[in-house]
Amino acid sequence: MRALLSVLLPLALVAFPLTAPAQQGRLNGSLAATPLPPPSPAPPIPSALLSAKAVFLSNAGADSGLFPEPFSGNPDRGYAEFYAALKDWGQFTLVDDPASADLVFELQLQAPNGPTNANKQNGASDPLPMFKLVIFDRKTHYILWALTESIEPAILQKTHDRNFDMALATLTADLKRLISQPTPATP
Repeated sequence: MRALLSVLLPLALVAFPLTAPAQQGRLNGSLAATPLPPPSPAPPIPSALLSAKAVFLSNAGADSGLFPEPFSGNPDRGYAEFYAALKDWGQFTLVDDPASADLVFELQLQAPNGPTNANKQNGASDPLPMFKLVIFDRKTHYILWALTESIEPAILQKTHDRNFDMALATLTADLKRLISQPTPATP
């Protein structure tokens, strides 16, 4: 056994320094030879999103099985909190009749179906509940934009509720970022 080690160890020490720099050179060479693509221009934001003044918030509800567990409250909780966040933001006048609105925001809390006890080593995972905000042009009824935000899993009720609130706050921040983008100059 010692004789075998005395032969293999020097060979390993000699071979390793020769292969590691060669592999490193290949990595560096391939990375250095591939230039990064230039950043693509930002896609246009529909003008109706940027010019809207009045919004109707539609409550598309929550899928079953989410209240009172894992989330406390009732299925209108997300709608009520998002309505309050929009009101605090003050960017839009919130109207109680869709006919008076420039845009319709449809908020839904979804619990997608998916694998349970799936083999996660093969890439399957359990889908997370998520908020979906769909923004419609009230006049044309076309979807202008959609935003989603997943709610992270938790074990404790308190953490479920905190993650619910964080997902809704992130969705609100995403909407603010979208609406606050500068309009591109027209040539």
